[in-house]
Amino acid sequence: MSLRPATPRSAPRRPSAPTALGSLLLLSLLTAPAHAQPGPTTETWRAHPPGSYGFDSFALAAAVDRAADLAPPLTSLLVARDTTTVAEVYFNGHNPDQGANLKSASKSVLSALAGIALADSILGGVDQPIGPFFPTLLADAPRKQRITVDHLLTQQTGLESTSFGNYGAWVSSPNWVANALRRPLVDRPGGDMIYSTGTTHILGAVLAEASGRSLRAFAQDRLFDPLGVRIRSWQQSPTGRYFGGNNMALTPRAMLRFGQLYLNGGRYRGRQVLPSDWVDLSWRTYVRSTYRDHQYGHLWFTHELGGERVAFAWGYGGQYVFVVPRLDLVVACTSSLRDRPRGSDDHNEQILRLLAEHVIPAAQGHHGSPGWPPLPRPVFGW
Repeated sequence: MSLRPATPRSAPRRPSAPTALGSLLLLSLLTAPAHAQPGPTTETWRAHPPGSYGFDSFALAAAVDRAADLAPPLTSLLVARDTTTVAEVYFNGHNPDQGANLKSASKSVLSALAGIALADSILGGVDQPIGPFFPTLLADAPRKQRITVDHLLTQQTGLESTSFGNYGAWVSSPNWVANALRRPLVDRPGGDMIYSTGTTHILGAVLAEASGRSLRAFAQDRLFDPLGVRIRSWQQSPTGRYFGGNNMALTPRAMLRFGQLYLNGGRYRGRQVLPSDWVDLSWRTYVRSTYRDHQYGHLWFTHELGGERVAFAWGYGGQYVFVVPRLDLVVACTSSLRDRPRGSDDHNEQILRLLAEHVIPAAQGHHGSPGWPPLPRPVFGW
């Protein structure tokens, strides 16, 4: 198995117990009238168990208020420190058991599946070329045969994008893998990032071919079963392949658990689900995103928000899983694809500001106060 060298992660120090003041504040929030919100709300505020866990409780309540202002289209916001959920809120009739379409946040799930396949020697390494997986489709395309798994993971295949203006024609084609592979090379493999859902659909096909299983069966068995999570739905192509990198549905709690898996170095309840070095490798910068100058790793975005380095899975319309390692913080949020405002970029910007200006400062809360030692900053290959 060929993996890039990993940089060790130093674990941040966690508070041993909530403060009494924080417990009283959150208990008062739990019993207070619900904040004014547009439309009915299934759950307005929860804590498991009540306690601040190093959060500034007033700032966390303000973050929930701000989230309510974003609904619709915002449908959920979940905030956790390590494995403890400190806030969970749903808007407009949504509830914890409802699956949400992750859209392109599914791409980060594909990254996890690739890491598992590498650890299991299902794939030979990130430098493995894709040519042998598609001998007929790529028979007369020697340059495309040399596209590697790593190029798929970093969106550096050089192939013309199937996203944006090309998306409709691509998903209307009878064979999505063939259509994506037959796109012209507009850059060399390993060149600039070309964001394309077709690229991750090719990766999904590689994982299915290499494992000898459907992508959904592989994902459920090797990733989600260990997390106690069920895939709610996942679109299939006209040829029956599951949509690698798009249109997977999970509950918001499942999304939070996926982020917690990455926060804890690929471990869940004592089981190593992902290779321990795959998290660090996935969050390194290999290319700059063409959108807002985010950095891009193995199908994960990274950026500095609120003074903290944040890794995030991002899906169209406002589907996010944020991981802030220095603060032991995981945040998941979902948004309606029907009640979307005319400017979806504005909604994405509002979610990023919610994290940077409200949630992260709340999480930094007591760490700057007496009795709460500062958290050490882990060293990543970012």
